[in-house]
Amino acid sequence: MNPNELKLVVQEKYGQIAQQGLLQETVSCCGTSGCCGELEFSMIGDEYAGVKGHNADADLGLGCGIPTQFANIKEGDSVLDLGSGAGNDCFVARAIVGETGQVTGIDFTLAMTEKARTNNAKLGYTNIEFVQGDIEEMPLPDNEFDVVISNCVLNLVPDKQKAFAEIYRVLKPGGHFCVSDVVLQGDLPKNLQKDAEMYAGCVSGASKIEDYLEIVQNAGFQQTLIHKKKEIVIPQEVLSKYLNASELATYKMQQTGIYSITVSAHKNS
Repeated sequence: MNPNELKLVVQEKYGQIAQQGLLQETVSCCGTSGCCGELEFSMIGDEYAGVKGHNADADLGLGCGIPTQFANIKEGDSVLDLGSGAGNDCFVARAIVGETGQVTGIDFTLAMTEKARTNNAKLGYTNIEFVQGDIEEMPLPDNEFDVVISNCVLNLVPDKQKAFAEIYRVLKPGGHFCVSDVVLQGDLPKNLQKDAEMYAGCVSGASKIEDYLEIVQNAGFQQTLIHKKKEIVIPQEVLSKYLNASELATYKMQQTGIYSITVSAHKNS
């Protein structure tokens, strides 16, 4: 699948999710139960219950962390959320920046952007805007934001080097990003890799953790810090379908697998 085809698939899937609203079944971050086939397991990360600013209508259950938890957002900051979906992380960020701050969400999918705008209209916030656009070529000015956040989105971007270069461009000097994302550790066994990538949805574009951090460094960022790393556990019954006893033992011993991480890094002042 070439980059343009991948973008169209992502746009179509997330457009469908936007129309359906909150997913009621156990799902992977690919979308609704059944969209990926018979093998499914949830990779949904942290829960937002009790998080200030959380909006149930805007929470579609597609994240793999809570980036705002570690983003060091301050009152009055200008914040950009990449892949803002229905707006939940933007509303959480707005609760932190207050009336004097500004929050912008950008999403590749028109249906998601419209859903976020509808949610915001209900809340009546005047310092949040939602823009449709490609993270690899953001229609946003240079040196505009204090903080960039994102939740389980950059792994879906075909050209991650381009995406992080864009993050660097739109951040103010001395600004920083904090993103939750999906990465791979080690080499997934061949018998498992194809299905794991398909049925875990977000894993299809995930990089190895060392490659991911190298991309961040190559984009010019400094002070890279992993705040949280959490294994996305593939159920035993799923693993057993694809790995024999010996392969399963090796898989577990080598700590190979799929992880969600929350990572931050800073742009030079």
